[in-house]
Amino acid sequence: MSDLSEITLKIRDFRDTRDWMQFHNPKNLACSIVIEAAELLEHFQWKTFEESEEVARDRCEEIAQEIADVAIYLIELADNLGINLIQAIEEKLSANEARYPASKAKGSATKCTELR
Repeated sequence: MSDLSEITLKIRDFRDTRDWMQFHNPKNLACSIVIEAAELLEHFQWKTFEESEEVARDRCEEIAQEIADVAIYLIELADNLGINLIQAIEEKLSANEARYPASKAKGSATKCTELR
């Protein structure tokens, strides 16, 4: 069993032990992902690049907790929708490889539609 499969089972067990599936519809989980991502972003709000790197070092454990919250909701949403998260990531990376060929995108933040 993969690590993702194991953690998915733990997430399901945590949810089901508390009878929370009734609240974990796609809309609520998507909202929760955004809310937790905003809590992650709060650590870096109004910081310069250098300050954000310092915050990342100094608040690593708090930031890890916010990242975990985002990941838990994301994994559960994929699971509930029957989406193979690993396969979806691999397909997206493949699509991005085609949209952003290294020969054109390397070192550039240019959007794929503007790459020449």
